[in-house]
Amino acid sequence: MSRERLACYLQGGRPPGAQVTYRGARDPSMPRAEAGVDLPGSLYFAGESRVWGGGGMAFYDHDVPGPTPAKAYLVTAGQFADIAAQEMHRIPDPEDPIEEIVVGLEKNARHRAGPGHYETLIDVGRREGTPMLTFTAPHGSAAVEHTVPSTPYLSMLSNGLREAHGWTADTIETHLRSCIAA
Repeated sequence: MSRERLACYLQGGRPPGAQVTYRGARDPSMPRAEAGVDLPGSLYFAGESRVWGGGGMAFYDHDVPGPTPAKAYLVTAGQFADIAAQEMHRIPDPEDPIEEIVVGLEKNARHRAGPGHYETLIDVGRREGTPMLTFTAPHGSAAVEHTVPSTPYLSMLSNGLREAHGWTADTIETHLRSCIAA
C-alpha cells in the first residue's frame, strides 16, 4: 500500500527494510491517482518472505468476509503487469502474457498466472467504473499455516495504512494484530 514501496516497483529501487532491489516497470511514471479503499475480503500472513528477511507474507483471501483496508492506484495495464511480474520474481517483459490477462479479466474473475505465491490475479470490484485488480496466492487463508510477519514488513504495511486511511498508530497496530491472529 505504501507509495514509497510502489515507487520501487515502478521506478526501481529497494524499499526500506527490504532485501530485494526491484528493476522497475517499463513505464516508470507514478500513478495518475490513488485512494484508500476497502476490499471485500480478508488479509492474512503465511509462508516466509525472502524480501523482508523472513516472517510471513501478506495474502488476500477474497472469499473470507472483510473488509480489508487497501490502497488503490490508477496505473496502466502495462504497469500493473510489470508490478505483478516483479512480485512473481519475473523481469517485466512486453511479451509477458500477464498484460493481456489483465486487460481481459472479467468482473469478479480470477486467473491463475502461475504456481507462485502472488500469481493469482483477482478482480476485486470497481472504483469510478475502473476495474480494481490485485494478485495473491491461489490458496485461501484456511489452506495454510499462518505465520508472523517481520518488523520491517509490518512497518511498510503500517506506512501504507497511514497514507491510505489516515489511521493512528494504535488503530494500525490493532488491525495488523487481528490479521496476524486470524
